[in-house]
Amino acid sequence: MALFTCTSATRCCGSSGCCYLKGSQRPAPPSCPRISPQPLQQRQLPPRFPLSSSSSPPLLPRRCPDPYLLFGSRSRRLRSRRMDLPSPSAGGPAARFGERDLVTSGHLRHVESMAILPSGAGRISHLNAVVLGESLASEENDLVFPSPDFSAQALISSPEQYGAMYRRSVDDPSGFWSDIAKEFYWKQGWGDGPVVQENLDVRKGPVKIEWFKGATTNICYNALDRIIERGDGDKIAIYWEGNEPGHDGKLTYKELLEKVCQKVHNLRCLQWQLANYLKDVGVGKGDAVVIYLPMLMELPIAMLACARIGAVHSVVFAGFSAESLAQRIMDCKPKVVLTCNAVCRGSKVINLKEIVDAALLDCSNNGVSVGVCVTYENQSAMKKDATKWQDGRDFWWQDVITRHPTTCSVEWLDAEDPLFLLYTSGKQRVAVQGVLHTTGGYMVYTATTFKYAFDYKPTDIYWCTADCGWITGHSYVTYGPLLNGATVLVFEGAPNYPDAGRCWDIVDKYKVTIFYTAPTLVRSLMRESTKYVTRYSRKSLRVLGSVGEPINPSAWRWFFNVVGDSRCPISDTWWQTETGGFMVICLLLSTPIDLQAKDEEEKERRGSREVPSHHQAIHWWMV
Repeated sequence: MALFTCTSATRCCGSSGCCYLKGSQRPAPPSCPRISPQPLQQRQLPPRFPLSSSSSPPLLPRRCPDPYLLFGSRSRRLRSRRMDLPSPSAGGPAARFGERDLVTSGHLRHVESMAILPSGAGRISHLNAVVLGESLASEENDLVFPSPDFSAQALISSPEQYGAMYRRSVDDPSGFWSDIAKEFYWKQGWGDGPVVQENLDVRKGPVKIEWFKGATTNICYNALDRIIERGDGDKIAIYWEGNEPGHDGKLTYKELLEKVCQKVHNLRCLQWQLANYLKDVGVGKGDAVVIYLPMLMELPIAMLACARIGAVHSVVFAGFSAESLAQRIMDCKPKVVLTCNAVCRGSKVINLKEIVDAALLDCSNNGVSVGVCVTYENQSAMKKDATKWQDGRDFWWQDVITRHPTTCSVEWLDAEDPLFLLYTSGKQRVAVQGVLHTTGGYMVYTATTFKYAFDYKPTDIYWCTADCGWITGHSYVTYGPLLNGATVLVFEGAPNYPDAGRCWDIVDKYKVTIFYTAPTLVRSLMRESTKYVTRYSRKSLRVLGSVGEPINPSAWRWFFNVVGDSRCPISDTWWQTETGGFMVICLLLSTPIDLQAKDEEEKERRGSREVPSHHQAIHWWMV
């Protein structure tokens, strides 16, 4: 097999199946006249892989990491080699896998290659092959539950309580969701009709799913004004931790805080000023605003400001290239782009303004112009005089925002009016795909799932390590927590800077109680010494969470045993950009639910062989 490097100036020749960018290291069709073959550098597997004497060691790409080997994607046909694997049972004969064809799906294949993982992860008795996104192989048959004391104080404290909630959600969905929605402020209600109206049959018209149709509300009002009006205005809304230790800040829902140009504001006033500026430059209800910011406090502020005036925000992850940013700008055609001049990630300075300039030039060359680019001066990364500028288009955030009033009227929106547009990776020959989420249903669902999935209490300090450029940052960094009046931690830096103990230093500093992260980060920290974890107390932690991909058993065990000291339950969540919120979670219960018995009971009660899924009831963890 060879990798091919495209040598064309922009894209390849356009022949069938050939659409690779210049310099990309991806398999390309050899028929393309503009590609030059480049041999794939190979190396042998480490000796800890048990191989039969009759086969030669398999070869791997040069950069493939040892502990977690990723194979294949996009339905590539692979041929496995003959391997002798130790039997799962002690002293048993070796299990032999003959040579056969494997057809991978779009999922990545994951292989744990170490016989013994870092301290706390425990021993792996056999080579464990897992297809991510499909059934997860377990290393043991143990079930781990939260303590009875934890479950006794949980919002859902027993299987019986969960069962009653679940049955009502199925039998009376309008009543169930209406009662939850009444916790929020609605300028106008949805009347006596059903809370959800849907058509999934194309023969009956356009496919649609509408929540709280006819009701009017505003998610920014519910996330800020409603919290202040109920008496929690002095509570910290956002703790911010910068790239460098000791560089931090905070904003309350009400309390004055020095933030911009030596002038004091609270979170509500800051987003009001930005909202007023956006209205002054012509942004109104339904207009798009692209936000290309790192994890500064200004990022959730910008999202809230757009939501307050009915503008549709589209946050682009600040690690994306100029080309990716340009694709999104050309698709949604925003009136304004919000960015900052630079950001520090570890010891590296990234010039974001140059990326934005290149993207806007690309857009202009393709007939899409953006009239206003507002740039926040991130002084810890770059000063004004080092930032390239285009007069008439570029404006400094600190210069224009603070001139505007600190009060802003609310744009009341229909529950089905758009809230934000978030782009996912596209299919072949489709650059980007935008997912549009509307206001009312998203507001109720993200707030409710946040509350129950993490057993949220008003005293919790919550930290989700996701970037707001992803759906997790929208739903479970910004909207879900703030709608519950939670205190949220926003982290600008890298989790391994200045060393691998940065996360746990932050946990101790802010007394974080709920820590929500991705298995990728867990595995990267597993490779480091456990001293980076154990030198911090982490006693404030009470709930851990996993998001982004299925968590493999050894990573789960390390997360539970080492980070959580074998006392913090893990809320493992499954969902995606299109759903906007959790679809499958682990309930934090100390008593198992017999799903088979539940299904039989439901069949008998409903008098039907069709039984609704009880995936929501999964609340145990395989280790």
